[in-house]
Amino acid sequence: MIPSAVTVDTTATEAVEGDLAYVRVDYVLAESEIFKTEGLALQEKTQKAQNSWAQKEKNLQYAATQLQEKYQKGLITTADAQKQQADIEKKIANYQTNVQKEAQTLDEENLVFSNRSQDLIMRSIQAVNADKKYKMVVNANSLLDADTTLNITPMVLEKVNELYAKEKNETK
Repeated sequence: MIPSAVTVDTTATEAVEGDLAYVRVDYVLAESEIFKTEGLALQEKTQKAQNSWAQKEKNLQYAATQLQEKYQKGLITTADAQKQQADIEKKIANYQTNVQKEAQTLDEENLVFSNRSQDLIMRSIQAVNADKKYKMVVNANSLLDADTTLNITPMVLEKVNELYAKEKNETK
């Protein structure tokens, strides 16, 4: 039997004070302003880089194939084929070096974005629970069932956006 789709109640209800509350961290991240501005831009940048790498690799493979065909057909001398092969190998080495540098930069940017997002979420949870009305706040990713009145996700999302806006204004 295939389970039916689960719907997520993200209505902004006030969570009931008590020992426990939960946050749908993945939802907060996906709906936050930091993700909608910086996260999506970073995803797009990463995708463009990957597409560019694939195209460059394809072009290098094509050049190597064309060289091989010319040589096999006797259209170029062995010396010319070796020279052109050496040029292609240099291009491949440069390509690999550049890809490694770009990938490392993108990995670092993704790590910084992830750390900033997690920091905003943690500070928001701490701010929402500043009065210590909850003894425990859990990530709802593993949550199987819970009363929706324990959901503080809307408050955390609101606080994340508030803190992000404040950070953006401070850096202007």
